[in-house]
Amino acid sequence: MPRQGVIVAVLSIAGLCSSFMFTLVVPIQSKLPELLNASREDTAWVVTATLLASAVFTPIAGRLGDMYGKRRIILALLALLVAGSIIAAVSTGIVGVIIGRALQGAVVGVVPLGIAIMRDVLHEARVDTAIALMSATLGVGGALGMPISALITETSDWHMLFWASAALGAVVFVAVLKIVPVSTLRAPGRFDVPGVVGLAVGLTGILLAISRGNEWGWLSPATLLCGLGGIGVLLLWGWYQLRTTDPLLDLRVAARPAVLFTNLTSVAMGFALFSSNVSYPQLLELPTAAGGFGLSLIAASLVVMPAGLVMMVMSPFSARMARTVGPKLLLILGACGIMSAYAFSLLWTSEVWHVLVANLLIGVGIGFGFAAMPMLIMRSVPREETGASNGLNALFRSLGTSTASAVIGAVLATFAVTRDGVAVPTPQAFQLSFVFGLVAAVVALTIAFFIPRNRDPHEAHPSLPH
Repeated sequence: MPRQGVIVAVLSIAGLCSSFMFTLVVPIQSKLPELLNASREDTAWVVTATLLASAVFTPIAGRLGDMYGKRRIILALLALLVAGSIIAAVSTGIVGVIIGRALQGAVVGVVPLGIAIMRDVLHEARVDTAIALMSATLGVGGALGMPISALITETSDWHMLFWASAALGAVVFVAVLKIVPVSTLRAPGRFDVPGVVGLAVGLTGILLAISRGNEWGWLSPATLLCGLGGIGVLLLWGWYQLRTTDPLLDLRVAARPAVLFTNLTSVAMGFALFSSNVSYPQLLELPTAAGGFGLSLIAASLVVMPAGLVMMVMSPFSARMARTVGPKLLLILGACGIMSAYAFSLLWTSEVWHVLVANLLIGVGIGFGFAAMPMLIMRSVPREETGASNGLNALFRSLGTSTASAVIGAVLATFAVTRDGVAVPTPQAFQLSFVFGLVAAVVALTIAFFIPRNRDPHEAHPSLPH
């Protein structure tokens, strides 16, 4: 078997690759109607398709990994990334780009599967550090990817974004194939096809309502049909999951207090993270006449990027703290870090360095929080369910980020003024966005206090192999 440090490095690079997909098209997002000769409503699906695919694929990929091998499913997800990137790269119309972006979104399932592999193959003393690093890639990839995407866009044709992601996916595919060992632990049973269909339909309905509600109207028939219909389908899906022999997700495990409260905290944490991803870049790029800083996309990306670097640097420290004080306290400290970031922003946003400081605090908070959540999950579930359970946690985090995208986007669009024929957010809009981020962090902190303290995972499941 390859050295464990090399395995961790390869899986972490795969995690960076997956989170990079969320910021890949940020530099061209405003130009997509012109580039694809389509309406702004249609081109919004270039982002929405990735969001939907990631939410649907992640818990499904976790279950498939538990049943058929986690490395095998990671390779399949990376293959979908490469295929989607090539489809988007050769497309000149919107349909091909949307299909490609949906396939790219599937790769987000790599992160929870990678975390589950680490629990299977690493020495116990290294697991927490590796998990903290893998969890950090969820923020690091997006933060590092934004300036890279901006640079590619400004120096070459927009199709190069997708050729670059195809090349990256191919390299990571080979690295995983050569380095990551086959995980022999399998969960018994058959694959729950009705469960997959029900979960996909229900999640798609809810996420469509969240992501498109601002455009369609929050009380429009389309939004209500998608949202309420999705909730109804998920209720039926849950009823079915509790009664079938081999469910896609064991909801009884998911209902354990430690797992349930961790997942609910994930929603608030995801909202708090994405609130900053939406508001801070717009504030930095807004013209000075409108109350912003007038930075270019690359310059704004470089201000935001250190938050991702902080997450990576903090990962070994997070692991040591988790072993010393426990992941619950680490999660609480993460929520406090995010609260301090938004409180700072509510008081000081008159200089670029104010935004930099707030982003660094976000990086510390998310670094602690994202490292703690999978540790809490894996201390509460059997080894053979780590893939599905981490996938469900990633799904809850996606619900938070997608909700933040819709809510903060609506706030910035509602509290806007027209300058030179273009609607731009007002300073009050940004202040309200920071309030929403602060409230989300407070909610995360409150829920985290209810997470019960677990014993060591091997004590909790003494029959499991070491």
